[in-house]
Amino acid sequence: MSGLERSLAVKYAPVLYFDRREPFYPVRVGITVFTEPGPSPSFPRKIQFDVPDISFVIEYAIYWDYDIQHLYELEHVWVYVGRCGEVLDAEASFHGKYLKSLLPQKSNLDGTHVQLYSQPGKHAFSPMKEWFELVPNLRTAAGDEAGADGLTVPDMLRGRLSSDAAVNRLVREHLQSLAFEPSMQFEAYRIPEELYTTWNQLYEEIPGRIESELAKLRARYQA
Repeated sequence: MSGLERSLAVKYAPVLYFDRREPFYPVRVGITVFTEPGPSPSFPRKIQFDVPDISFVIEYAIYWDYDIQHLYELEHVWVYVGRCGEVLDAEASFHGKYLKSLLPQKSNLDGTHVQLYSQPGKHAFSPMKEWFELVPNLRTAAGDEAGADGLTVPDMLRGRLSSDAAVNRLVREHLQSLAFEPSMQFEAYRIPEELYTTWNQLYEEIPGRIESELAKLRARYQA
């Protein structure tokens, strides 16, 4: 990625708050900078420039090797930047959809950094941790339902990834060993600069990362 893209990614990076018992943290972040409206390359939506005085939008495609229910996890944050370099708006993914992510008076904005909570184990984003209490399976997803989805293969990776019952069993066994009870006490996490790359590069890396994880699981659970 270019030096300008990297510097923008760092300057406007969200500060993420994870449950103190969270077992998984981001491993890569794919960056796309929009200077005009257009479709997201990694999420089913179009980026609009419908807020006055927008200069550009940064898309953070945040990749984990796992969430507590499956192998492969991708969540998103979008930061809308004005002509004077100020943050005008923000959005973040929440279980396949996305939410506005700036509170009134921008009370969760620290300079140029939007502060967001991550659902324990599942990583959906919210500007308020209290919203997670409205998720019906907040606790069971991280407990009895750990590993329930095995390896998820999104549409954009079909043909490059595949799953079957044996793979799903491996993933399930591993994630059940990591099941936890959320503490609902959150700690700040700042994305390390070395995690940033372009979305195109991350897209190319994902199948290899998944195969590497599966090799580890086979060595551990089939030995």
